[in-house]
Amino acid sequence: MRPIALALWGLVLVVSTLSGRLELLLSGPFHPLVGLSGVVMLAMALQQALEIRRSNNRRPGERRWNQGWVVSALLAVTVLVVPPNPSFSDLASNRSSELGQEAELDFLLPPAQRSLTDWVRLLRSQPDPELYQGDAVRISGFVLAQGDGAPQLGRLLVRCCLADATPIGVPVRWPAGYQPQADQWLAIDGEMGVERVGGQQRSVVLVERLRTIPRPARPLEP
Repeated sequence: MRPIALALWGLVLVVSTLSGRLELLLSGPFHPLVGLSGVVMLAMALQQALEIRRSNNRRPGERRWNQGWVVSALLAVTVLVVPPNPSFSDLASNRSSELGQEAELDFLLPPAQRSLTDWVRLLRSQPDPELYQGDAVRISGFVLAQGDGAPQLGRLLVRCCLADATPIGVPVRWPAGYQPQADQWLAIDGEMGVERVGGQQRSVVLVERLRTIPRPARPLEP
């Protein structure tokens, strides 16, 4: 049973690499490594299957299937059949939003060309709302639930995989009566405005146009 389990897990890695499933779980530069690992596991499975066959030919006897390998094989089949569908909003609620000191800022980029990640880094580096008031905003992301306030539009930054994901988000003044749903992907056109929260001013996206979009093929930001 061990060769079968190894082959199935190797197939999981290869299929996940070729199908784009890894885009939901792992940063792009690591994808080839996962695919190569799958090929190695398939080769190991073939080698072990041949060894078991030669051993059975020399010493015929009753085959015994180890329960652990059976469970492992069943799990691999489940992963193959059921594609991953992580909740980014739930994950973000349990992660720190600290960006560290690695943020690269580009003030020369036209406002309408700044991604959500660009805006977050600019606002954290230079938080004066008046610097950006009236700037055009064209961003996309998922609805990031906030326990103590209105939902934001968010993204996940990853260095390696979801295990080290850093959630980021920008405040949004949602249209009257609109109820954003957590994990829903939206594209927003508008401009940057100013609002007062807790006696302090902060930047907020003023929505002019809002539309639902499919989850991008590559939802994780580097």
